[in-house]
Amino acid sequence: MLNKLNQWLQDSVFKPLEDKKMPVMEHLVEFQVRLTRTVIALAVVFMGTFFYADALVKWLRVPLQNMFVPSQLTWEPTDLPTVPFVFLAPAEALWQNVKVAGLCAIVLAMPYLLYEIWRFVVPGLHAQERRFVGPFVCVSAAAFYAGAGFSFFFVLPFALNFLISYGVNAGFAPQISIAQYVGFALWFLMVFGLIFEVPLALTLMAKLGWVDAPFLIQYWKWALLGSFVIAAILTPTPDPFNQTLMAGPMFLLYWVGIFGAKVFGKKPTADTESDQPSVPTVAMAGSGVGGRAAGVAVPNSSTGEDYVGVPGSRQR
Repeated sequence: MLNKLNQWLQDSVFKPLEDKKMPVMEHLVEFQVRLTRTVIALAVVFMGTFFYADALVKWLRVPLQNMFVPSQLTWEPTDLPTVPFVFLAPAEALWQNVKVAGLCAIVLAMPYLLYEIWRFVVPGLHAQERRFVGPFVCVSAAAFYAGAGFSFFFVLPFALNFLISYGVNAGFAPQISIAQYVGFALWFLMVFGLIFEVPLALTLMAKLGWVDAPFLIQYWKWALLGSFVIAAILTPTPDPFNQTLMAGPMFLLYWVGIFGAKVFGKKPTADTESDQPSVPTVAMAGSGVGGRAAGVAVPNSSTGEDYVGVPGSRQR
């Protein structure tokens, strides 16, 4: 079944994209056309998302509302009073609506963006590369959406609960700026979307033969340390709680990548295993005992035969 599917993709999708030799100027013209289409598509989607920017900001407020619900997770906005936002500059609220609408436009237009990138890049790929690059691009988009959803429904409520509860217990009243909250929430969504790309990146490197599963398992301690270092850099707050919330899933996804590398990694061929370089045995000049011990016959200098490594004119 899989072989028939691969053959159908090769005949119906990949072969029509085979590109003849094109001059550089034609490639530049094609790049300009596809870039123009991408910008137009983003502009059209942005106009729609900006029209609903207030609703999108209210939807982005859901994790902040849910953190006030004790001991439970809710997937809908609560009946509690809306957490008030403040803005500290005249154009701050407008700019945050533009930021939210722009990011939502990129997320919604992502399939079309990937399609344009695919059509531009695929003619330069080999047939074997096209077979897994296409599915890899589709799965990477789905993984980004999954990471953003995981952050929105699980990570953000816990992070906000910890941070705001810490300030309230210290005797401070929360007055959250809309710019600070929108930047905080969007940063978490983007970072977790990229973190969920880790298994795909490791699987792709294993598919290309750069790494393998035993190599990744050998350096798991360094991966754990690197997860906390990267989390310390990417976390918008310096507290260890949010750092652990980011480093934990990253390290778990590292092991998912090891499983993917083991299943889909490049298998060693029989030729690469059998092609072992032959190491000749060399006898040192003047070390007759070592040469005989190594099984190498050393001609006697008393005979008329030439001695390897010593010119005949210097023989006594």
